[in-house]
Amino acid sequence: MKPFVKPSVIPGFALALGFTLLALTLVVLLPLSGLFVKTATLSFAEFWDTVTDPRALHAYYISFTTALVAALFNMVFGLIVAWVLVRYDFPLKSLFDAMVDLPFALPTAVAGIALTALYAPTGWIGQMLPFKVAFTPLGITIALIFIGLPFVVRTVQPVLEDMEREWEEAATSLGANRFQVFRYVIFPHITPALMTGFAMAFARALGEYGSVIFIAGNMPMVSEIVPLLIVMKLEQYDYAGATALALVMLVFSFFMLLTINWLQKWSQNRAFPR
Repeated sequence: MKPFVKPSVIPGFALALGFTLLALTLVVLLPLSGLFVKTATLSFAEFWDTVTDPRALHAYYISFTTALVAALFNMVFGLIVAWVLVRYDFPLKSLFDAMVDLPFALPTAVAGIALTALYAPTGWIGQMLPFKVAFTPLGITIALIFIGLPFVVRTVQPVLEDMEREWEEAATSLGANRFQVFRYVIFPHITPALMTGFAMAFARALGEYGSVIFIAGNMPMVSEIVPLLIVMKLEQYDYAGATALALVMLVFSFFMLLTINWLQKWSQNRAFPR
C-alpha cells in the first residue's frame, strides 16, 4: 500500500498540517459556523421574510452590481497601470508606483470622506459634472474602484516583470504584429494573474463598508448596501436578522468566487497545457 504522503526533503509535514488546520479552524471555520448557528435560531419563514424583504433585495442588487462593475473596471485599467509601470520609464515613476498602494494604507473612512468631498454636488469635481455622482450607485462604484485597483495592479505586475521578452521577440520575428503578440503571447500568460486580481478586487468590494458608507448616502431603495443593513440590524439588537443577511452574502460570494477560480484554472490550463 502506497503511503498517503510522499516523502519530502523538508521534515515536519504532520506538524505543519496540524498548525494549518488549527489556524484555519480558529480564523475561518469557527466564525462561519457561528454565523450558521445564530441564523438557525430563526424559523424558515422568518429567515425567508428577512432575506427577501424588498429593501434587502435592492441592497443585494446594489452591492453585487457595483462590486462587479468596479472589479471589471479595475481588471482593465489595473492591467494598463501595471503595463505602464513595468514596460516604460518616466520621471517620478517610483512615486507613481508607491501611490498605487495608497488605498491599502489609507483608512477606509478617510477615503470615503475624501471621495464624498470631491464628488458631492458642492465638491470640486461634483459641481462641474452635469450629473449626480455622490449618493448614487455611481458614487459607490467609484469608491469600490478606488479601493480595489491595487489588487489587480500588484497581482499582474510581478507576472509582467518575470515574463521573458524573448517570447515577444520570437513572435515578432515570425511576422506577428503588436496586437497578435499581445493576444497570443502576453495575454494568455497574464490571464491567471488577471483573474486572481479580479477575484480579489471583487471580494474586497463586496464586503467594503468604510469607504462606501459616506459617498453612498444610504438612501433605502436607492443607494443602500447590504453591509449597512447588517450594521443597522446589529444596532437594533436583531442579531439573527443580521446573520441571515450575512449568510446570503456569504453563500453568493462563495459560489461567485468558486466560479472565478474555476475560470482561472481553466484559462491557465488552456494557456499552458500539460
